[in-house]
Amino acid sequence: MYLTWKSSRRRLEEAERARRERAQIVAALSRGEITRRDLLKWGIFTVGGSLVLKNGLSVLAPSAYASVPTGTPPSPVSPSLAFTQALPRLEVLAPKAVSSLSPVPTVEANTTFNAAKGIGPVEGRPPGPDWAHQRYQEFFPKVAYEVTTSSATGVRFHPQLPAQQANKVWAFGGTFPPRLFRARYGEPILFRHWNGLSADPANNGGFGRNELTTHLHNGHTPAESDGFTGAFFFSQEFYDYHWPCVLAGHDTINKDATDPRAGGPDDGSGVVRVPGDWHETMSTLWFHDHRFNFTSQNVYKGLAGMLNLYSAVDRGKEDLDDGVNLRLPSGTREGFGNLDYDINLIFSDKAFDRDGQLFFDIFDTDGFLGDVMTVNGAYKPYLEVERRKYRFRLLNADAARFLKFALSDGSPFFQIANDGNLLARPVPLAQTDQLGVAERYDVVIDFSRYAVGTKLSLVNLAEHESGKLPARNLSISQALSGQSSDPGVGPALELRVVRDPPQPDASQVPAVMIPLPARVPAVRTRSFVFGDSGTDRDPWTINGLTADFNRVSAQPTPGTAEIWNLVNDGGGWDHPIHIHFEECQTLARNGSASNVPPAEALGRKDVWRLRPDGSVTVFLQFREFTGMFVEHCHNTTHEDHAMLLRWELDRGLTPLPTPIATPAGVTFIQPKVVGGGS
Repeated sequence: MYLTWKSSRRRLEEAERARRERAQIVAALSRGEITRRDLLKWGIFTVGGSLVLKNGLSVLAPSAYASVPTGTPPSPVSPSLAFTQALPRLEVLAPKAVSSLSPVPTVEANTTFNAAKGIGPVEGRPPGPDWAHQRYQEFFPKVAYEVTTSSATGVRFHPQLPAQQANKVWAFGGTFPPRLFRARYGEPILFRHWNGLSADPANNGGFGRNELTTHLHNGHTPAESDGFTGAFFFSQEFYDYHWPCVLAGHDTINKDATDPRAGGPDDGSGVVRVPGDWHETMSTLWFHDHRFNFTSQNVYKGLAGMLNLYSAVDRGKEDLDDGVNLRLPSGTREGFGNLDYDINLIFSDKAFDRDGQLFFDIFDTDGFLGDVMTVNGAYKPYLEVERRKYRFRLLNADAARFLKFALSDGSPFFQIANDGNLLARPVPLAQTDQLGVAERYDVVIDFSRYAVGTKLSLVNLAEHESGKLPARNLSISQALSGQSSDPGVGPALELRVVRDPPQPDASQVPAVMIPLPARVPAVRTRSFVFGDSGTDRDPWTINGLTADFNRVSAQPTPGTAEIWNLVNDGGGWDHPIHIHFEECQTLARNGSASNVPPAEALGRKDVWRLRPDGSVTVFLQFREFTGMFVEHCHNTTHEDHAMLLRWELDRGLTPLPTPIATPAGVTFIQPKVVGGGS
């Protein structure tokens, strides 16, 4: 993948020329200045869509020095910088009154003329009743968050690395570190997201598209606020997202809101009870850009953050013993959402050009891999910890890389959550399973067993040779040896035990957490086969079809449940598959329940690694909201190269018209319906 600095100067120069050539093509494609059809005509792409194997252009071309592949130059980051900066904590967003927003939020999209840009409406949400906020008065927003996404000029991934130039990094709020919502059940949110990026698509730092759509992954959210991949909005527009923060099963289970386990924390020590199934409680969510064809580039540029959803059972206040709160590691100062001992960690690999500027390559359609690991936007930081228990919320926000974590000394820890969901019981581990892109694992590490002064690391064991999948899982000693050809393996975060806690550790890891919800009879089984089209122009397919958000591939009936089989069609790839809207129960792998590992069997999920030639069978329900959603591979390179489909919760009407976004406003076309399932 990447050459080493031990390579000859001439070979490094050759690889650098190839990288510059590819970067120019990526920039022109991202700005809409050329198309892939142009590259075909010019002889840069083959008829099949592959980048022509020209020396000095393709990393897969035979090298002038008899090496295949040519390779990519290593990022100019000295290993001596590792663990010399403190871990930045995510920046907590401050709520504001809904009444303070101007213009005032409306149920349907605000189509007032946008005087600031002189064209189109002020809100980029598609107009009309089909894209109105569902059940808005019932779940009327109690708090608002207002964020402007813009270029984060001057970002440094380490104080001794070069500042990033304009538009190399984009960020929610315009600065790093990434943002964190502290949300809670019973407190609906109005998230006003402004697009503060330049209206000129050429002002993108060489890659990325300045049109946005934000997906709250995987909130139980109505379709118009799910961040549909084709409902993007433009510079100087906003989009109002309505996140109800309700439990799935709201309409059918615990309708009178009497169950004390179903609810969200108030500001003191009480609970605001809500309808719904407390077994559907979620905890660790994240949000990211979802712009069609540009998700990988926009997320890589920085458009990712996290949302902790607090509840009666997962309150974030470890000393409150009310018979419901699980008292997981967090802290005690506030009534909910303490973050002293509850740490969000966003892992994202990066690559830099010879000037230290972010570099991204779209031509390896297996998946782009960086050679520099960052955590919360910082190159290999350290974290000082006390001799007590900590909760870590691990998020894989890479473009394609799989991660597998262990402590450098091999000590055990507990996995307590899988994706956004606490497990039925903690699972003791010495190593995590592989985390595909978008998967979240919550783990608890007890540092009381270590003496003050101890240093250890969170180590990635998953070694890649390409973006297909990890070539192998290394042992801890192999990953620490520095001998791997994959610069992404090895220590990612150093943990320094620096003191005893100022007060006794009041947290616990309870033996029982959140049992799985009861399953209702499924009315249908569908199969979705994830395969290779045989070309690199649109290499990835689902059921033999490439992505088209104007095509409806499944129409489940609201209020029902189904079983979906997710099948990997082979080719040596792994695919982390994500289904929007509902958390699912994993029933089987490769046709057998016995193949499901404990951390999957004991919890719900929204992303599944299919494994090579593998399959996963999941159970899901369709409740509370309707509209259009998507299912896709979360290797974002695969997603952007056509491994995505649209499905729709049928309201007994024709499918929703497909929005076609333009700066002047949204038009609609009638979708095609192909069905789906068996």
